[in-house]
Formats: sequence, structure tokens, C-alpha cells
Amino acid sequence: MSIDIKEVKRLRGLTGVGMTDAKKALEASKGDFDKALKEMRQKGLTKADKRSEREVRAGVIGTYNHDNRIGVLVEINCETDFVARNELFAQLVKDIAMHVAALDPEYLSKADVSSDVQQNLRREFSAKAKNEGKPADIIDKIVDGQIEKYLAEKCLLEQPFVKNPDQTVGEYVKEYVAKLGENIVIRRYARFALGEVG
Repeated sequence: MSIDIKEVKRLRGLTGVGMTDAKKALEASKGDFDKALKEMRQKGLTKADKRSEREVRAGVIGTYNHDNRIGVLVEINCETDFVARNELFAQLVKDIAMHVAALDPEYLSKADVSSDVQQNLRREFSAKAKNEGKPADIIDKIVDGQIEKYLAEKCLLEQPFVKNPDQTVGEYVKEYVAKLGENIVIRRYARFALGEVG
């Protein structure tokens, strides 16, 4: 089967893997780009994970304003000024700020959810499961699932990305780590809505 070089380049650009790996993935998927992307994304994310320990000192503070009613500030860091000035990096910053405006996450990551909050959730979900008459031997599994679902809704890095709900914001950032070849970290964000107090 003949594989179009444009598709190989496109796949490489989205995953950060080499041309040979991208071509092999397309051949293995019999030319099905989406299937190849799904498989190669895993390899691209593996490369991104290796970069996650590198120090980030450069970056930008980006803004997003929605209808003059919602405003967002977001600080995203990378390793070098070169990447911080890159158009791809600017697109990532804009997309993350827009996502924060749309989905209003309460926490950046699971690590930011205090143990007190998690214990309170566990008690609340456990009491609810007992009241609904769930079997005692599966209540812990039910509660674990409900906590995971809660964190996926409330933590920025766990939320389904607003422009592509098939991936989380964390996976979206890792795609850019693979594309740009540097560690990238969402450091902090702030969301303001007209008329809100606090």
C-alpha cells in the first residue's frame, strides 16, 4: 500500500515522532489516519513524559476575553524564550485560556485538591451509596469512580478539552510538548466573570 507523504508529515507534526515511525503507523493502520494518530499519540506522549522533568523558566502570560463578560489570565511556562515566541506555543496559550473561560475549572490538577476535600467527598458519596441501598462490598469502588468523575470535571488538566472532548487538557498540552520538543507547564490561571464576587 502506498502511503501519502503529506499524511506522514501531518501525523509526525501531531505526535512528535520520527518520519519512519509515522509511516510505519500509517502502514499498520492500512492508511487509516485517525487510527494511526490514536496509536502514535501514545508514543508521542511517551516522549513528552520524558521531557516533563526538565526545568521551565520561560513562557508567557496569555489572556482571553469572551464578550467582555468573562476574562481569563493564564501563565504557561516552557524551557526557552525561542519556544515562548513560537506561534504554536501562542496557539496553545490561547486555547487553554479559552478552555478556562468555557469550563471554569476549580483546580489546576488532582494534586491541588486537598485531602480534606477528598475525604469530605468520600464521606458524601459513601453516604449516598448506602442510602441508595448499594451492596456494601462494592461501595468503595462506586465511591472511587465518583471521585474520579468529580476530579475530571473540576481539575483543568483532567477536563475533556473544549475543542476536542476525546482528549483531556493534560493530553493536549503533552501533544505540544511533543511538537515543540520542550517541557510545557500550565503554572496558574485566573478567571473573572462580570458581576461575580470573590
